[in-house]
Amino acid sequence: MQLRQAQTEFASLRQLQQTAAAYRHDMRHHLVLLQGLASQGLTEEIKEYLRIAQSDMDDITPLRFCENETVNLILSAFASKAKQSGILLTVEAKLPGSLRLSDTELCSLLSNALENAIHACKDIVDNNQRHIQLSVYTKNNKLCIDIRNRYHSEPIFYHGLPVSKEPGHGYGTKSMVLIVEKYGGVYQFSVRDGWFIFQATT
Repeated sequence: MQLRQAQTEFASLRQLQQTAAAYRHDMRHHLVLLQGLASQGLTEEIKEYLRIAQSDMDDITPLRFCENETVNLILSAFASKAKQSGILLTVEAKLPGSLRLSDTELCSLLSNALENAIHACKDIVDNNQRHIQLSVYTKNNKLCIDIRNRYHSEPIFYHGLPVSKEPGHGYGTKSMVLIVEKYGGVYQFSVRDGWFIFQATT
């Protein structure tokens, strides 16, 4: 179920990328319109058009964090979600173009981890404390992930896994563990100095 959801999310990210490409392709039409406004001396209209166009481009253009396009799409989507929720997301990504995990597995792993982090940060009253740090890189051909976030409520653990009190939650964590274990990897959930930390090597 989680992988099917990841496939759907990844398809949406791909569509976003295609939309951005189409917008860039249509740039010549925007330039023609701007030239028409300029010829009429409509400076304020030009400024407003450029403001809207810039906003549209920012909304649909995936950010580039590393060489891996799948990861770029995923992180772009969650950077936008974090911003909308007033959460500071800092990213350090050093990944090659291809990884041994499939796109859907990669999407499920990172999306669930970041979704949980954003959910935890949303409850923090002090906006300055809403912070997520993500580090992803490869070492000895293995994917290494370190995601840590601030939180409002102290996490509860059972057999080393965080437990959610809310109905319908907790499946994402199990999906993350299954993917890591599939590749013979190791993982750890912990709390240290006010940070909830998820680390995995797979």
